[in-house]
Amino acid sequence: MRYLIPLLSSLNVRCALSNRTLLIGYPMQIKPSAEECTDEALSPAHLAQAVKALQTDGYVVIEDIVSHDHLDLIRERMDADAQLLYDAKQWSGAGGLPGHLMLGAPPFAPFVFRDIVANPFAVQVSQAMLGDRFFNGLYSGNSNCPGSQTQPLHRDVDHLWSSLTVAHPAASLVVNIAPQDTSEENGSIELWPGSHLDPTFGSVISAEAEAARRATSPPIRGNTRKGSVLIRDMRLWHRGMPNHADQTRHMIAMVHNIGWLQRGRVLKFSTDCEAVFPEGPLDHNAAFTDEPIDHVGLRTG
Repeated sequence: MRYLIPLLSSLNVRCALSNRTLLIGYPMQIKPSAEECTDEALSPAHLAQAVKALQTDGYVVIEDIVSHDHLDLIRERMDADAQLLYDAKQWSGAGGLPGHLMLGAPPFAPFVFRDIVANPFAVQVSQAMLGDRFFNGLYSGNSNCPGSQTQPLHRDVDHLWSSLTVAHPAASLVVNIAPQDTSEENGSIELWPGSHLDPTFGSVISAEAEAARRATSPPIRGNTRKGSVLIRDMRLWHRGMPNHADQTRHMIAMVHNIGWLQRGRVLKFSTDCEAVFPEGPLDHNAAFTDEPIDHVGLRTG
């Protein structure tokens, strides 16, 4: 099925698989039932589907599990913050190409919400993949501006060991939440199915490796509807694509790491949102402060 999806991506075809709806050319998508939404947990069958998708393809989408009102509030603020970085031409991301910005949601009230920083469905999937204790190593994101360029194909992280002949199980998962629909028009991420299982080392993918993989397992686009969560293995090959729309496409990013990985910096949030972070298997790796937090990182001078 994985190899057929890219070949049929131009067809507007829907396949009903039990309670799951899969749009051909899109990532594997799971739509929680009303009961699952009430319980804030995937059923055993849906959880098994999510784990299988991450293990095999390297990504999965859980649909309609984030409040649109929360996303609307965050998007309005991210629009304003992105304009500051855009005006300063402060490009970032793979290749540092024009139109791509590193920008996350503000880490202070009223912009921090449980269904984003500790989404119960994302936590459940990460726990199934990483074990009973894992931590969040990032609260950031990216903004893809109109007229952006195609990034080089890359991995966010390498395998943990350089001498492997078979890829190890997942150690880090990216949890992406977009505050708007994403599509080819506004620069949805390009994903390469199964590439996280390629044991070769190196963050930038060579043209030769790209051509060889394209011949057998071409990329798809990580199109998602507003309110959905895209979870992917950090080793998955991917890249930012041009935004042909007239509005900036934002993406919030968190990284769930297996508990024994070395930690970097503690994530700073304001004390006015401390109550949003629940106890549970996810270690938020957070410190709360009354001091101002510069989440934009605008360079001056």
